[in-house]
Amino acid sequence: MTATEGAKGTVLVTGGSGFLGGRVIVDLLERGYGVRTTVRDAAKGPRIEENVSAEVGRPAGIEFFEADLASDEGWAEAVEGCRYVLHIASPFAPSKPKDPQELIRPAVDGATRVITAALDAGVERVVMTSSVAAIRGSGTPKGDAYTEDDWTNVETVAAYAQSKTLAEEAAWSLVDSRGEKEKLAVINPSAILGPVMPDDDSFSLEGIQRLLDGMPGVPRIGFSWVDVRDVSAAHIAAMEKPEAGGQRFIASGPFLWLLEVSEILREKMPDIAKKAPTRTVPKPVVRILGIFDPGVRALIGDIGWRSDFDTTRAETVLGVKTRPVEETIVDCAKSLAERANP
Repeated sequence: MTATEGAKGTVLVTGGSGFLGGRVIVDLLERGYGVRTTVRDAAKGPRIEENVSAEVGRPAGIEFFEADLASDEGWAEAVEGCRYVLHIASPFAPSKPKDPQELIRPAVDGATRVITAALDAGVERVVMTSSVAAIRGSGTPKGDAYTEDDWTNVETVAAYAQSKTLAEEAAWSLVDSRGEKEKLAVINPSAILGPVMPDDDSFSLEGIQRLLDGMPGVPRIGFSWVDVRDVSAAHIAAMEKPEAGGQRFIASGPFLWLLEVSEILREKMPDIAKKAPTRTVPKPVVRILGIFDPGVRALIGDIGWRSDFDTTRAETVLGVKTRPVEETIVDCAKSLAERANP
């Protein structure tokens, strides 16, 4: 056994340069696993190693493999000898792409490539990161809490939700066709927040940063928020627990409107959240702002829409109960402020 294999074997994490992927790598290393990750550009490797090493307080010893979701090259080599694969990488665009296939094709083809390579290599479990976007998109709010039995109707949603839904459907279809459904588990997280590392970025983090930077007001938009540490724990539990195979799991915390998040920031962190907005902006104004801001434009369809999620399965099977959302919001804002002013 080499030093990088770890006492518990080796795990391949796709998307190791991302917000969630980086946190999962940290947690795997702290649990005694060796970690590999894929990057599209090998030049990113040293920076990822540096950030993770600082987080764990020792040289991380991550193995890096060049691989792209849009190409077959590199995946067989990346999964060879791995005990588990966590497929976290997925394309994301904050604004609506001109062609939905810009998101859909790499998401679907990437999931198929990674899972095929993993099954061919004989891994014990593949855990795939999907999203509540693959659950909640029925065209209208459901009214009661969504569960893992709900599936998005891709005819009624935008490109991102289509990509997550179709990629997850392709994954389940693939393992079914091979008679290996128990080797796949899927995590469906809601909007992810929490402490960041130096290069972390995501659409949900951008939302907190905008609140801290100050805005005239916020649209009546909300999300179910979840801590990146809890989503990471869900991935690792789904990887380790035999009974998790063949199931999807919602990883989510409570729903809060953006104005409620802003109020928490102002109350808990008055020194750094002085500019956080205190009022809601009417929908017509949001539409005008959306003309100039793609990030705002992408959210217009969600104005006034509340979605709640039942996390009983994750709590029961995975043993993961999310931490208080106030803690998540404060830890996220604090780390963003510290990163901006080291």
